[in-house]
Amino acid sequence: MAATVNIFSGDSSEYLAKKIAKAYGAALGNVKISHFKDGEYQPSFEETIRGNDVFLVQSTNPPADNLFELLLLIDAARRASAKRVVALIPYFGFARQDRKDKPRVSIGAKLITNLLVAAGVDRIITMDLHSDQIQGFVDIPVDHMYASSIFVPYLQKMELPNLAMASPDTGGTKRAAAYAKFLDTDLVICFKQRKVANEIASLRIIGDVKGKDIVLVDDIIDTAGTITKAADMMMAEGATSVRAICTHPVFSDNAKDKIEKSALTEVLVADTIEREASGKITILSTAEIFADVINRVNKNKSISTHFGFTTML
Repeated sequence: MAATVNIFSGDSSEYLAKKIAKAYGAALGNVKISHFKDGEYQPSFEETIRGNDVFLVQSTNPPADNLFELLLLIDAARRASAKRVVALIPYFGFARQDRKDKPRVSIGAKLITNLLVAAGVDRIITMDLHSDQIQGFVDIPVDHMYASSIFVPYLQKMELPNLAMASPDTGGTKRAAAYAKFLDTDLVICFKQRKVANEIASLRIIGDVKGKDIVLVDDIIDTAGTITKAADMMMAEGATSVRAICTHPVFSDNAKDKIEKSALTEVLVADTIEREASGKITILSTAEIFADVINRVNKNKSISTHFGFTTML
């Protein structure tokens, strides 16, 4: 017999947790987070969770309070005798720090997985990790979901006449190539060089964009510098239209203004980070995906139907 499911949320993802709980068919659990004058905070579950499967929904985008709040929630659930504690992290922050790319730097993604395990988590559910290898940083199950299951049907319904998929940088080529293969389209790659983080030194387009309806594919839009510059260049080289799909709308600084002023026709994003739809930005929900995964994990059923383009649709 499956354990009772409790779904709770930290402050950063309550908007999504409510949708997940509704899609699952349950009420969002009652958790109270007490804030003290000195900046400390303490979460407490206001209902029994003894012997239950507890799912904690919290993206770990900055500030670091979001991550630490999740760690405290995990610890509280463990001390309250939950049967299993599952961290459902729609956006896994610090995932870009997945290796030593220069001397004397930290590997932030590895540190965070260590902290999650030390806090007592039994399983991690996340979506579109910046680097797939992060799954191997821990010796507990990691269920890695893909937002392509909501983006691909949206693109198919648009019936763009000369669709071509594109990657805004060489690091995202594998992701864009998967879309191109499934949708049977051409692939375009942008080659960029940086002098410092978040600042592009040069950008070149590899492939033919003339007369094409281009869709740029990325996992994160941070400052929107790369994606908007790529769109402007593609339109200058004869593209009919340029759109973008991105799982995690980080949108630092004036990213939304850049998007609105760019040649992009539309930017599709998931709701892994709370943002408002406006102008060119369309938000698609991941709630149904996560609700189904919660149900399958609770009942010890396979979640393989959420992997791979051919099985997601």
